[in-house]
Amino acid sequence: MDRSNTASDFVRYVASDGVKMVADVMVNPECPTIILAHGGGQTRFSWSGAMRHLAGAGFRVINYDARGHGQSDWSPDGKYPIDRRWADMSLIANSVREPLAIVGASMGGISALHGVSMGFRPDALVLVDISPNPDRAGMQRVHDFMASGLEGFATLQDAADAVAAYNPGRAQPGKVDGLRKNLRQRDDGRWYWHWDPGMVRLDIEQEHRAVLATMEGLRAAADLPVLLVRGLQSDVVTEDALAEFKVRFPKLEAVEISGAGHMVAGDKNDVFNGAVVEFLSRKLMR
Repeated sequence: MDRSNTASDFVRYVASDGVKMVADVMVNPECPTIILAHGGGQTRFSWSGAMRHLAGAGFRVINYDARGHGQSDWSPDGKYPIDRRWADMSLIANSVREPLAIVGASMGGISALHGVSMGFRPDALVLVDISPNPDRAGMQRVHDFMASGLEGFATLQDAADAVAAYNPGRAQPGKVDGLRKNLRQRDDGRWYWHWDPGMVRLDIEQEHRAVLATMEGLRAAADLPVLLVRGLQSDVVTEDALAEFKVRFPKLEAVEISGAGHMVAGDKNDVFNGAVVEFLSRKLMR
């Protein structure tokens, strides 16, 4: 059933501290629901292709901007700890009925893992280049990339060059106008990433420990269907991390995508979409 041309609704969610988060929602509410949770420093527009693909496959899709990102509010205190990010995700998850799956990339996946460790049981979980045992140095490199853009960029091309330097294996687009969705031009004429600089104040060591702590919680959810989508060039989920994850969570399914790094959903969009739709259709369309 092809519903790829279905229009999306613009929805707002209000967290307990008053922070407003925005989302695009596609397809009939009677369908199984997929929540798309983007990575740190991204916005919901990072999922645009995946959202259309999932909607075309017959899913209801909720694609939201995490607090501090995109069109959602920033935390008044400039803080974004894992428990707060999970509280936001659970607010959205609790607003829909089952069956429900979470597709979380990097930060979004960490939030979902934390929820599982707290007893949350979706019908399926897709982790996009994140695992309960990520490489500490890889996480630091992501953090350093985000911090490197705090002073803004003179041009959109400069921003594109910074992305290319972080992910040299990724082909640069012919046009850079697509970056307008992730950057905003301020009065000084420079372009700034559209997220709260408070995000880079996260303590990476503390964040890494918090993610490692989710492994036992995930193992307690032994029947939870989990798919890990990993870019073969990733330095966040290494080969050793994947091997350990499989040993400690034997039911794990994994798809490794050649020519892709940490930004796997954007690096190999068609391959990524196909793998995710196949898994979710098998687990939710019963």
